[in-house]
Amino acid sequence: MKIYRSFQELGGHPHARLVMALGNFDGVHMGHRELIRETVDMAHELAGVPGIFTFYPHPLKVLNPEQAPPMLLPVEEKINLMGQLGAEVMLLATFNRDFAALPPKEFVQQVLCQSLQVAGVVIGYNYSFGCGGTGTPELLTGLGKEYGFSVKVVSPVEVAGEVVSSTLIRELLLQGEVKKAATFLGYCPFLKGKVVHGEKRGRQLGFPTANLDLPEDILVPANGVYAVEVVMGEERFSGVANIGVKPTFHRDSRRRNVEVFVFDFQRDIYDREIEVIFLERIRGEKAFNSIDELLNQIKADIEKARSILNQLQLGIRSWHIQEAR
Repeated sequence: MKIYRSFQELGGHPHARLVMALGNFDGVHMGHRELIRETVDMAHELAGVPGIFTFYPHPLKVLNPEQAPPMLLPVEEKINLMGQLGAEVMLLATFNRDFAALPPKEFVQQVLCQSLQVAGVVIGYNYSFGCGGTGTPELLTGLGKEYGFSVKVVSPVEVAGEVVSSTLIRELLLQGEVKKAATFLGYCPFLKGKVVHGEKRGRQLGFPTANLDLPEDILVPANGVYAVEVVMGEERFSGVANIGVKPTFHRDSRRRNVEVFVFDFQRDIYDREIEVIFLERIRGEKAFNSIDELLNQIKADIEKARSILNQLQLGIRSWHIQEAR
C-alpha cells in the first residue's frame, strides 16, 4: 500500500479512478473492515484503485483536546492493519483548523473532486464531514450525483447483537473486558512499547517483570491482572501482565504502570520493543497486607494465566495476525 501524507504529495498521483474509504478508522475494527471491503469491491466494479482517506491526529485533538478520546491504536499500527485489507493507496492527511473550517460542499469540491479526483467513496452510516461536522451521508450522496462520483453508505455492522464502534470498544477496555473487546475488534487488544527500567521489585520477589513505556494518548485497559502473549520479533511467549498503580507499595500513587512477567524467560530485553496481547482478565487490582500474601496471589495468578493460555493454545497464536488480514 502506497502511503501519502499530504494532498500536495498525492497531487498528480498515477492512481486512476480512486475509490476512497473515508473515516478515522481508530481500532480498524470489524465495522471498519466491512467498510474497506466495500471499497475494494466498488473499485473492482468501477475499474478503479481502492484507497483509504484518513486523518492524523484525531480531529478532536485539534478542535477540543479535552474531549479527545484515547486512541485504540498508534497511527503506525493502524497503517499496518489497514495495509493488510486490500487497499492500494492511503492518504494520511494532517488535520488542522483550516481543514476543519471547510464547508461540506467545498470539502467535496476541493478535496474529493479536485485533489483526489475520486470515482467513488465509501462511508459509514454515521460519517460526518465539513465545518462543524454538518455534512451527512445523505448530503454526500446528493453531491456525488451532482459531481459525478459514486457513494456507498455502509450500514451498521453488528456482532452478537451489538453495533460495532470504537466507542463501545473503548468502554469495554476501560472495564477490563479484553476478551469481549476482541470480538468487536476482530483481533486481540494489544499494546506495543519499549521495555524500560522500573523499581526492580518484581526481580526481588522472584518474578522479574518487563515495564513498558507507552505513548500518552493510547488507551490502556482497566487496572488488573491479565493472561497475555508477548511478541518479540518473530518469537512469541506466554505471560501475565499487571496494569495499575502497585497499591501494596504505593497506596497514594495515581501513576499507572504496565508490567509483564514472561514465563520461562531469562533474557535482558531493556530498550527492546515488545508487543503485549491481552487475552483475558484474571482479576482486578488490589492491595495486600503483606509480602507473603502478595506472593501467594502472584503464584495463583500465574497458574490461572497458564490455564487460560493452555485452553487457547490451539488457535490464539494465529488469530491476532490472521484475523487482521
